Amino acid sequence: MRIAVTGSTGFIGSALVRSLLADGHEVVRLVRHRGRTGPQADGTTAIGWNPARMQIDRAGLAGVEAVVHLAGAGVGDHRWTEGYKREIRESRVLGTETLAAALAEAERPPRVLVSASAVGYYGQTGDRSIDEDAPAGDDFLADVCVEWEAAARPAADAGIRVVHPRTGLVLAQDGGAGARLFPLFKLGLGGRLGSGDQYWSYISLADEVAALRFLIDHRDVHGPVNLSAPEPVTNRELTAALGRVLGRPTPFPVPAVALKAALGEFAVEVIGSHRVLPTRLLEAGFRFRHPDVESALRAAL
Repeated sequence: MRIAVTGSTGFIGSALVRSLLADGHEVVRLVRHRGRTGPQADGTTAIGWNPARMQIDRAGLAGVEAVVHLAGAGVGDHRWTEGYKREIRESRVLGTETLAAALAEAERPPRVLVSASAVGYYGQTGDRSIDEDAPAGDDFLADVCVEWEAAARPAADAGIRVVHPRTGLVLAQDGGAGARLFPLFKLGLGGRLGSGDQYWSYISLADEVAALRFLIDHRDVHGPVNLSAPEPVTNRELTAALGRVLGRPTPFPVPAVALKAALGEFAVEVIGSHRVLPTRLLEAGFRFRHPDVESALRAAL
């Protein structure tokens, strides 16, 4: 299958591309640097796009049967200034609008667009378990997710099957929150964040990649699908599990006030609570390799 991927150099995108190539699929990367287009050393092909200017190489998308859209500025990469919040929003909304319009107008559109979203869609849910039927929240990331998903509507209107994987915390050693947390815990400097009572909906990188591929292949799945393990845990429980896996103490809690001073508005997400269940994924027949936090952490490490 010929599959196009945006965000292909991110830690999720890189893992997805490796998985697709290993199974003999043809991968087209969408890249923002014109000088890096054409055949690549890893066997992929790169085509150009510029989401900020809503430009894309439409000819390069010819023959693509599926598209996985993962591109977007990292929500935890920088302090949330007004300028960076605008970048978070625009990188997702403009990119999705650009891609969806090109696919909708293609002579032979792809069968499916897997267009990323996040569990941040639901806002802060406390200790209440929710699934895909829950309404959107009312904070910054929830608003971004609502706009992000809506931007793919032209593709759906053109008859393309559109799936929105609402991804939780992806546990990996070389990306996301794990790249920051794991080194501290390995040194015995880790601990709960804030009260530790907030729920974190996580997924192993292996399950994230497998779920994305599942959504590509399963033609009866569309709309929002939560990509998070079936057993969400509190930050306190994740901290304890990480200590057990590494054989390290976890004695250094980080007070909420310190997180707010260090992270600004983003601290709300760190000490906020998302107790999200993957109802539609399980109903569609997906089976997690790492359904509990300890196995997910061992896979990450």
